[in-house]
Amino acid sequence: MGSLVPEPSPPRRRHRPLREAIPPLILGTATFNTQYVPDPFDLPALSIVSRALDLGVRAFDTSPYYGPSERILGDALAHPAVAERHPRCSYFLVTKAGRVAGGEFDYSPAWVRYSVLRSLERLHTPYLDLVYMHDVEFVSPAEVLAAVRELRRLRAEGVLRYVGISGYPVGTLCALAEMVRRETGEPLDAVLSYGHYTIQNTTLGASAMARFDGAGVDVVLNASMLGMGLLTTRGADAGPLATWHPSPEGLRKACQDLVPIAAEAEEKLEVVAIRWALDNWSRVGASKGASTSRLATGDRVGVSVMGISSVAELEETCRVFNSVVEGLEPETADDAEQTRRRRWSLDRRRKIQGLVEKMWTVLGEWKDYSWSSPEPGFVNARKPADVGVTPDDGILAKHAAKSQVRVQVEELPVEQVAA
Repeated sequence: MGSLVPEPSPPRRRHRPLREAIPPLILGTATFNTQYVPDPFDLPALSIVSRALDLGVRAFDTSPYYGPSERILGDALAHPAVAERHPRCSYFLVTKAGRVAGGEFDYSPAWVRYSVLRSLERLHTPYLDLVYMHDVEFVSPAEVLAAVRELRRLRAEGVLRYVGISGYPVGTLCALAEMVRRETGEPLDAVLSYGHYTIQNTTLGASAMARFDGAGVDVVLNASMLGMGLLTTRGADAGPLATWHPSPEGLRKACQDLVPIAAEAEEKLEVVAIRWALDNWSRVGASKGASTSRLATGDRVGVSVMGISSVAELEETCRVFNSVVEGLEPETADDAEQTRRRRWSLDRRRKIQGLVEKMWTVLGEWKDYSWSSPEPGFVNARKPADVGVTPDDGILAKHAAKSQVRVQVEELPVEQVAA
């Protein structure tokens, strides 16, 4: 009879820095949610995910706060048509924890643990690559610190690989990144900022990046290049966005005034916004970006998260991003086609920059405007008695049972691990 004691797992290598593991373009699935579409289950999620992987997009971002997004994404990744061609190790999976509902947050270690383990179930994965604490500005710094410590405990257990925070106010993100390093002696792997490097708002610039550098953050990601729908032809007053978008009426109108400027140049506002943000963040965010083999050794590209709700949007985004990278590549004298593509990209950059500068004039006082997050007087809707209370749905028990039979092997220093 064989032994009932499981064989020890081989010693694990220490994880390489996030910048060497994260892809420079991430498919965001906040759009797999009723906040953006009437019925997210009507989206062609399987086609989007399959096509993304075929196009070389190797990272996906989601959150339990995004309604059914985790389940929709997880089911697509687990579908035989995808899983048989793209094993789990071939893509990078990101989710979040802490935001329970619109105005409800639970950053307690118990809830963070439950949320992460529930995400494993929903995403059909044994581990997560990166987990953020979601919208950190809505809770106290002490709560953020406790939650980050719990994520790191989960990291030590092999449940996740990298730890970060996400949110809206750039100053708050900088201050919390500095606090985490000061209080724990270890910097955050990642900070996700949204809506702050767009044609309307460039707050996530040199000053913020210097603070993140001082805080030791490895990767800073830019999300919501369209301002959560503000910078589109239809704007934030159309569809489901109209009921929840936090932007004031004046900003919405100012952004709609950009539509005819784009049209006069035979462009669409969303195309201009995406191209400008991808192109500029690839350079502005490079110091805290992803390493890529497409550029010279050691060069990095700013990491962008792009929400997608159709295969056509995906293909257009990939086309634009590939063109942006071509503009970053050094010119090769013996490759005429590469030179042609590079020069086309640089010409496109100049045209879009000129157009955006006209838009900045129209935006006027709304340029670099950020709304308050949270709004004055915000009170967490999570009742104190409910903080840390988790559902009795078997998720914690299942993980505990797995942990009991798992033989923990202490991770060796890198220099002691065999090649």
